[in-house]
Amino acid sequence: MQLDADAHPDPQEVSRLLSAWSAHDPAARDALMPIVYAELRRLAHAYMRRERAGHTLQTSALVNEAYLRLVDVERMEWRGRGHFFAMAATLMRRILVDHARDRARDKRGGRVVFTSLADKAIAPAANVDVLALDEALDRLAALDPHQSQIVELRFFGGLTIEETADTLGISPATVKRDWTWAKAWLHQQLSSR
Repeated sequence: MQLDADAHPDPQEVSRLLSAWSAHDPAARDALMPIVYAELRRLAHAYMRRERAGHTLQTSALVNEAYLRLVDVERMEWRGRGHFFAMAATLMRRILVDHARDRARDKRGGRVVFTSLADKAIAPAANVDVLALDEALDRLAALDPHQSQIVELRFFGGLTIEETADTLGISPATVKRDWTWAKAWLHQQLSSR
């Protein structure tokens, strides 16, 4: 089943297929991927919009790499659509960070690679070193893993407040409060570099 770029997969169908995949049904995995591929492309596109101009990794390469890594997951107990897309967001973040590290290593003296942290609570369209952002998120995870998850789901995963709340099993008000705090903390961490 192929979806056009504007179609949205039925969340209950996605959750049903994820549950079957968790029960080791390879047919469910095979049926799921074409359904969620368009949404994975939208997620990858959102990531790439935040990257610096002239980034050598293309949206299609990012989504394909994430797709291959997701298909490779054998023993995952998927807790639903939000959990799946949270994992996809995490994988895409890892891919981009690995790509930035490789590029920095290839350049003499290591080149800083920037991404955009565009949000009103942070400076609009502020350029941020993607490796510094990754390190700051690791520090945030050590302080408050919950807030780090919210940043990953909202910023990298592109999930809404409601989707993030549903994925984490908390209220939207808690997500909003923690999202605001985490953005301010990240801004302070990245500004001091």
